[in-house]
Amino acid sequence: MCGILAVLGCADDSQAKRVRVLELSRRLKHRGPDWSGLYQYGDSYLAHQRLAIIDPASGDQPLFNEDEKIVVTVNGEIYNHEELRRSLPNHKFRTGSDCDVIAHLYEEHGENFVDMLDGMFSFVLLDTRDNSFLVARDAIGITPLYFGWGLDGSIWISSEMKGLNDDCEHFEAFPPGHLYSSKTGALKRWYNPTWFSEAIPSAPYDPLVLRRAFEDAVIKRLMTDVPFGVLLSGGLDSSLVASITARHLAGTKAAKQWGAQLHSFCVGLEGSPDLKAGKEVAEYLGTLHHEFHFTVQDGIDAIEDVIYHIETYDVTTIRASTPMFLMSRKIKSLGVKMVISGEGSDEIFGGYLYFHKAPNKEEFHRETCHKIKALHQYDCLRANKSTSAWGLEARVPFLDKEFINVAMNIDPEWKMIKPEEKRIEKWILRKAFDDEEHPYLPKHILYRQKEQFSDGVGYSWIDGLKAHAELHVNDKMMLNASHIFPHNTPVTKEAYYYRMIFERFFPQNSARLTVPGGASIACSTAKAVEWDSSWSNNLDPSGRAALGVHNSAYEKQQSSTVNKNLATNIIDTVPRMMEVSAPELTIRS
Repeated sequence: MCGILAVLGCADDSQAKRVRVLELSRRLKHRGPDWSGLYQYGDSYLAHQRLAIIDPASGDQPLFNEDEKIVVTVNGEIYNHEELRRSLPNHKFRTGSDCDVIAHLYEEHGENFVDMLDGMFSFVLLDTRDNSFLVARDAIGITPLYFGWGLDGSIWISSEMKGLNDDCEHFEAFPPGHLYSSKTGALKRWYNPTWFSEAIPSAPYDPLVLRRAFEDAVIKRLMTDVPFGVLLSGGLDSSLVASITARHLAGTKAAKQWGAQLHSFCVGLEGSPDLKAGKEVAEYLGTLHHEFHFTVQDGIDAIEDVIYHIETYDVTTIRASTPMFLMSRKIKSLGVKMVISGEGSDEIFGGYLYFHKAPNKEEFHRETCHKIKALHQYDCLRANKSTSAWGLEARVPFLDKEFINVAMNIDPEWKMIKPEEKRIEKWILRKAFDDEEHPYLPKHILYRQKEQFSDGVGYSWIDGLKAHAELHVNDKMMLNASHIFPHNTPVTKEAYYYRMIFERFFPQNSARLTVPGGASIACSTAKAVEWDSSWSNNLDPSGRAALGVHNSAYEKQQSSTVNKNLATNIIDTVPRMMEVSAPELTIRS
């Protein structure tokens, strides 16, 4: 991942403005600590903070076409760049960077080239021939992007909100799957898959087709010139990613450069479900496994940094981002710059436990569509910003465009959860990789119940957060919450605590509007809360809130008194040092 910042059409082209753009760009340096670049053309500035993954030696940005009339600053990875290069035989490329194809594709195809890109990306392209520009973001919003407007009429683009919030009169999240052209002055959706209409598909389920599509998605993400690994919680999704990577790593360029043994990483509280399951899967696959332990207090101490980096006050995102943030720092310290992760599967296959209560296949399918469309506000935001905070890139094969097309074209009747037929959540994905002759995973891992990341790292993590919030937010504050925070009013003390921190870093009204709201049960949309009348009394994004579904479901909603007791039992007695147990990373040259 990299950090991009662009200021386009500003009224000031002075040295002072250049210094200001550089200053703001440095706010994104954590995303790209390897190199910085700034290009100025008249009243426009394109800045870049680089994390070098492909062609570290010569791929610095901004990038240009042959005559340097077209300039581009990019955050992302283009997995089909070699194929695209072959389609441009009359062009000369300056670098081996995967992003080098973008300026040349624009030169050949104009604005219509974006759908040709297979990868995750956000970019700003400046055409100095007519002083026009183009902005685009990947299909699902894996890479973050914001755009804003200055009082002088300028347009600002930034990978993170902190790059523009202080200098824009108004700003918003740039929508995924869209491009903006200065020639039309309008946004246009470039990503228009069949599933986006939410029409109910009817294709039969073919386990081998689904398996091959996901294997292809993982294999293409092994493209790297730097050391990498996999995040392995021991759940279905991360375990499948690790299994496929381990199978196909040996013959890759990455294996020749860095060795054929896969590195895997897991984080959790001492004795957590993820640590136990992750270790078991790692032993089964033969990975070099790195296990990181943290305490509840370690996580609480990091909350302010986490909110600053992930730029949200959404409760479930903060809960899950904190362990990932802590783990990413340790991973980067071992010399690793890229990891492959399992985000997106639950949205595509209805893996969250509340899907047990979906009344029919039509509502099931529509809910999966809504969840995928909102990923950029939740899990994509978490996975990208938690890792990028330490200059680590996360790749997510479940959000591969082709794989999504295959998976979302299957008749949703096959995705429905039917305990009487022994079909648990994500059954069609589990069945696709249930290979008796050449097993991908042990059976009990392949059919392990869904654990949300914030639960799997240890149940006392969420309980400890609630207890900590009880100590810092009193009943009077909650009574006046609707007056203090009229937009997305926090309804729990934990939410109020996060909101206070967020507003300190990002006080603008535009900032608070970038965060979604609404009722949720175990990560559902507000609409799905209607599936079970009992849920409205137990609204919490934890999977354990899915009463009657999760094996460790909450017995009842905890009272303030219980949480205050938890504060004493959990917060005051935990050691403050982070424990780390990890084999030394060895890189073979």
